[in-house]
Amino acid sequence: MESQPAYEEKLKAFILEKGIVAQHISFSQSCHSVAEAALAANASAGDFAKSICMLDVDGNLIVAIVKGEYRASAKFVSRALDIERPKIASPEQIFEKTGYPCGGTPPFGYAARFVMDPRVMEREFIYAGGGSENSLVKVSPQEMQKANGALIARVRK
Repeated sequence: MESQPAYEEKLKAFILEKGIVAQHISFSQSCHSVAEAALAANASAGDFAKSICMLDVDGNLIVAIVKGEYRASAKFVSRALDIERPKIASPEQIFEKTGYPCGGTPPFGYAARFVMDPRVMEREFIYAGGGSENSLVKVSPQEMQKANGALIARVRK
């Protein structure tokens, strides 16, 4: 497995290559959970977006993006995409499908079907996984959607 800085560098290269307007921030402490990330960034849970990785019946990756204080609903994801209910991906499957470790999975930079909850769009900017457990990206929801081509649909519980 690569080191944390290697994952961060891979994401920074993707941001640069695609011209995504985003700030990549590395911390000395863990940002694995929303609570840890909020502490590190001196922000509130509402300032964060989580990338919840799921797999459809064929094993294809679906990423539901919800604000930090919410949980993603597989039932709502299935309705939004008109598919059978997806299953939550394991940390190993997340790494295999995204190339990033669970807890640092960014909201773009790999092949997946992305669905963003409309509440994410309410913020001027949002923090999301930065490629490792010790990093975040700060990006506008509109820029995030441009980077991942997300469908906007209610996927929060």
